[in-house]
Amino acid sequence: MTSTIDDGRTTSTIFDRLRSGGFEQALFNHDAQTGLRSLVLIHDTTLGPALGGVRMHPYETETAALEDGLRLAEAMTLKAAAAGLALGGGWSVVIGDPAHDKTEALLRAHGRFVATLGGRFIPVNDVGTTQADLKVIGTEAAPVCADGDPSPMTALGVLEGIRACLRATGGDGSLRGVRVCVQGAGNVGAALARLLAAESAELLVSDIDPRRAAAVARAVGARVVDPATAAITECDVLAPCALGGVVNDRTLPELRCRIIAGGANNVLAAPEHAAALEARGILYAPDFCVNAGGLVFLEERLLGHDDARAEHRVRQVGERVATVIEHARRSGVPPTEAALTQARARLRAR
Repeated sequence: MTSTIDDGRTTSTIFDRLRSGGFEQALFNHDAQTGLRSLVLIHDTTLGPALGGVRMHPYETETAALEDGLRLAEAMTLKAAAAGLALGGGWSVVIGDPAHDKTEALLRAHGRFVATLGGRFIPVNDVGTTQADLKVIGTEAAPVCADGDPSPMTALGVLEGIRACLRATGGDGSLRGVRVCVQGAGNVGAALARLLAAESAELLVSDIDPRRAAAVARAVGARVVDPATAAITECDVLAPCALGGVVNDRTLPELRCRIIAGGANNVLAAPEHAAALEARGILYAPDFCVNAGGLVFLEERLLGHDDARAEHRVRQVGERVATVIEHARRSGVPPTEAALTQARARLRAR
């Protein structure tokens, strides 16, 4: 294969990228009738079938779609391992604008593609797809996670993770008067904003859709901030709840927060940014630990357990974040490195 991908540092063949990242499988699909162009990336099924989102997005290039899917699939492996779940990591990408390109026929075609994996990949909704979309995909493939929105549980886990970070920085875990900037007012961000408002936090909200940001702000008594500057807004806690890459070479020197903990995946644009945050005295709760609540909830649904048990397990996200921070401080490493060590140890033990 002569196709290449560029990760911003090196250019390599797709097979080199899969091998270096420990990926099991990458599948590409085109459906001529619907125009569907989609991918399923399986990172690791050591602990169980790969569960991951179906993201529909108008990527500028196919390379960008592939790289996004690969990063998200690997993050799911780490998230499941760190949370102690019997699930692996994968992801699915549909290239297209959900506002204009999404049709029932296209979703069904993607479902037929997913079905070829025979249950090795279990899809759930993500950016650009809804639970209703997953039900359409589920007419062609099984199992799918289309019963119960995981977003509120993701938000609940983030809330408990923020508490853990506040305690680790000298607080008592109370959110009263704590200034939190919620970046992204979608399903997870809106749910987190509601939880924070109930805890009397001082809220800032941003979103690339100004109407969505305004609606959430009105509902919870928050102040809307410009999405272009949300990441560098002065606050106690920055809670990224949209797309990844929030901490990058441009934003890192300008960050004005003391804690970063949110629902987004791949918050760090590059691994070295973890040490850079540590050097600046900013506590970063590893994304694959703090946003695992939705995945915990989905495993509980797959096991047939009730919501009360799911909520109990999701609230333990805070304890896991606290354990990671404690281990990091004992070891003299950033929390991300400590979390990766724990997750990889679990994968090796199987």
